Amino acid sequence: MLIPDIEAFEERAAIAQYDGGLPRSDAEDLAARQQGFTDREHYWQWLADYVVARKLP
Repeated sequence: MLIPDIEAFEERAAIAQYDGGLPRSDAEDLAARQQGFTDREHYWQWLADYVVARKLP
């Protein structure tokens, strides 16, 4: 089961964006893949579903 680590996601995305020179969308895709998600959309959808359902998918 995938469970996102928001702090790690934000940190990885920021590093990839500022130190790696990636656009924010690419940096978020990279950070999401490092946690086992297919891309940032999958990551954010998982979080949105969790917030709405208030339980793990």
